[in-house]
Amino acid sequence: MKLIKAMATVGGLTGLSRLVGFVRDLMTAFFLGAGPLADAFFVALKLPNFFRHVTAEGAFSVSFVPLYSEALEKEGEDAANRFAGQAFSFMLAALSVFTVLIMAAMPWVIGLIAPGFTAGSEQYDLAVELSRITFPYLLLMSLAALVGGMLNAHHKFGPFAAASVFFNLCQIVAMLMADRFFQTVGHALSWGVCISGIVQLVWMWYFLRRNKIRLHIQRPRMTPELKQLFRLMGPGVLGAGIVHINLFADIIIASFLATGAISALYYADRLFQLPLGIVGIAVGTALLPMLTRALTANNTTEAKDLFNRSLEYCLFFTLPAAVALMVITDDIIRVLFERGAFGPEDTARTAPALACLSIGLPAYVVVKILSSAYWSRKDTKTPVKIAASMAIVNIGAALVLTRFLDVAGIALATGLAGWVQCYFLWRMQRGNEATQFDDRLKRAVPRIALAAGLMGIALAGMAYGLHPWLHDGTIHQIWALGVLVCGGGIVYFVAAHFTGVFRLSDMMKYFRRRNGKKKHVDEMAIEDTDQ
Repeated sequence: MKLIKAMATVGGLTGLSRLVGFVRDLMTAFFLGAGPLADAFFVALKLPNFFRHVTAEGAFSVSFVPLYSEALEKEGEDAANRFAGQAFSFMLAALSVFTVLIMAAMPWVIGLIAPGFTAGSEQYDLAVELSRITFPYLLLMSLAALVGGMLNAHHKFGPFAAASVFFNLCQIVAMLMADRFFQTVGHALSWGVCISGIVQLVWMWYFLRRNKIRLHIQRPRMTPELKQLFRLMGPGVLGAGIVHINLFADIIIASFLATGAISALYYADRLFQLPLGIVGIAVGTALLPMLTRALTANNTTEAKDLFNRSLEYCLFFTLPAAVALMVITDDIIRVLFERGAFGPEDTARTAPALACLSIGLPAYVVVKILSSAYWSRKDTKTPVKIAASMAIVNIGAALVLTRFLDVAGIALATGLAGWVQCYFLWRMQRGNEATQFDDRLKRAVPRIALAAGLMGIALAGMAYGLHPWLHDGTIHQIWALGVLVCGGGIVYFVAAHFTGVFRLSDMMKYFRRRNGKKKHVDEMAIEDTDQ
């Protein structure tokens, strides 16, 4: 129940963020479309996010959270918070210097990550300028991620999950103010990224103080605890770097395709990230500290149950999402994005990329769970070895497939690489008792796949019947897409019910049990007051 509650909290707030992010993406597509300015901005957005995922939410988080959680379990809160303060101070000093150096070297950096942008061209000059605006976001968000890791270890998952809402809100406000205060919409969006980092750090710091968790900024110095952190981070940095080098490899390859290829990948990835973010981030954020504490306490039974239920819940939501994104891809892109500067030719290029990415959606969520199982045991080396192999597979496949499928070839390579990575992560830890598949999971997976397949057939039939509306005016398109989404969801849950994967009666029992517990607690409180 703790896992379900944590996943619901993180998933719900992440879903809110993704909803606001959709509004941002719709506005971005309307104002920017898929031209040179859009390509330059998306490169500027990818750059700080690449380093953020590598240093902050990547290697640092997967190394810091288990160590901090273990310190809480074994040594108490004061010792854990001293360790967190040391890490915060060191990160502040190191990333401040790194940020200044990269901003100074930005023309060379853009030449490396987007070699298809010719020096002196409009795309190149804009990418350099906009990247210098967005790059301080790395420092700000890295510090916010550390604070978020502390809160998560205390099972306070809400604040960090909600922080990303501000990222989207700041960019929306910036676009609305673009004509009045900024040179272009691309400049407005770039400043929105930077300002959102300040807002998110302040937000996280407020909740740290509210929950009375102390974090003392100290003079940066290398302590035994930090040495252990960096020993764990070494493979993690390499692994996270390899994963995100794949993303930059996609940009590099796309930069040699026709103008708009990078933008098509971006819009496809945004839709792909909606279910991946809600489900994957929810389970990854909730599972890592819980699994670490269970293993630290030598509670293998609890660890195994956490692992299996995470897989079951994630596949329950991501398999149907993947099927839907593959079956009604064109309709989704057309209804959501095709207006303003985003035309039919952009839809024709983005839709196949989304369909190909969606092939790997369940795999990438499972990868997050399998990786958490390694990280909770402080094994950061094995995932790195596997990620390095997958980088070669992904880049090689993308180079081959783009010859036949254009930008969709890059997406297909990414989707297929996810399944290969998933397989090897599972195979390398088959001897670990806590990560063995239980009978309930083995029964559930084929039933989930059957329910998702039935939903896909129903979606295809509904899309055929709604074809005139899906190609009509905006209002009719929105209504038709809403019917598809709701209808597909109803078919899936009905199919899941009859296959035994999901029982409404079980959900009702859960809520009655929760209400009963709440009522009992309230009665006890009243009795204590009367006494």
